[in-house]
Amino acid sequence: MSGHSKWSKIKRKKGSADAARGRLFSKLIKAITIAARHGGGDPDSNARLRTAIDEAKSNNMPWDNIERAIKRGTGKMEGQTLEEVTYEAYGPSGVAILIEVVTDNRNRATSEIKHVLARQNGSLGTAGSVAWQFQAQGIISVDVKKYDEDSIIAYALEGGATDVKTEEGTYQIITSSENYTKVKEILQNNKIEILSSELTKIPQNTIPLADKEAEKILKLYEALDALDDVQHVYANFDISEDVMEKISSEAG
Repeated sequence: MSGHSKWSKIKRKKGSADAARGRLFSKLIKAITIAARHGGGDPDSNARLRTAIDEAKSNNMPWDNIERAIKRGTGKMEGQTLEEVTYEAYGPSGVAILIEVVTDNRNRATSEIKHVLARQNGSLGTAGSVAWQFQAQGIISVDVKKYDEDSIIAYALEGGATDVKTEEGTYQIITSSENYTKVKEILQNNKIEILSSELTKIPQNTIPLADKEAEKILKLYEALDALDDVQHVYANFDISEDVMEKISSEAG
């Protein structure tokens, strides 16, 4: 897999656990707040909010934090005025990058992103220059050792999943963003344990990168991901497992 998934394997080994946890909680709170603002505070009728809450719970966020974020989103509690902004950019080797931001200060966010791009040999693109290369999808992971493939495929198809792949000891269930919640619910109702799940954006075409080029794009990816206002970074690079292992071992 590329971009977002490749980076997630490396970043677990980087930085202090406390600092990483603090940044993660901040991003999760923003995601919950924005979801509640746009779709209301009831997760049963707001799929986006339900997904944000599930992610927060999976990362052991206290319920009090979740509840406060929902109240801020619905206006029941005062808080920052947040807005969503998407930036399109290019990195080294012509890699396309999509940067999703939730911020209380658009000028600050833009300045920080431009600064990171300039330092890491990237550049900001124009609206529409990159977004067309990415498709919104859901990815749900299930342990292959616990369940037979036929059952997983049957449940996935029942929910409208588009594909089921076997990768690194897991079934990777691919769904549209619209059917993501439905597939998860069917799996859960049938007592299938979900290892991980996310709504992401998958590049339609990827750029393979070797050692030096891979290191450059990952440095840029890391710097963008570390910005407080940045929620998600998606990119269309692809790196071989051998190169990934080398970079991971150096990071550790």
